[in-house]
Amino acid sequence: MPPQVLFNEEVDSSSKANKSLRKLSQKSHDYSSKVVDAATWASWFQLQEEQRELTYALISLFIKSGLFVIAIASFLNLGIASHQRINRNNEIASVLKSETEKLARLHLRFDSLFSIGGKARLMEEQDQWITPKSRRIIWR
Repeated sequence: MPPQVLFNEEVDSSSKANKSLRKLSQKSHDYSSKVVDAATWASWFQLQEEQRELTYALISLFIKSGLFVIAIASFLNLGIASHQRINRNNEIASVLKSETEKLARLHLRFDSLFSIGGKARLMEEQDQWITPKSRRIIWR
């Protein structure tokens, strides 16, 4: 029996030593796990910040591209409207030119009617005589 008791004592003393070693290693393990946990938290926060920055960058990219598309569409509409205004202005200018030429011709004809011999020229231009007390209607 004595050897058995000795073995128990050895086990008890070694278990006490093992417990103290375990406590020391557990403390160092706790410290290293805290360091790893802090590093893990730091990396997690950094990843979160990078994801947030990426999200903000994408949102700003979409906003900028939307504004760019709106600007391009506005410039296209402005160009089309300007082209239409120039075409209308050219059309109005050509109509004005033709009407001005027509007015100049009619003005010369009117002046020729009130000059010397104007009545005779008017009568020569007419194909038929206008009877008194009648009205002549000119259709165009």
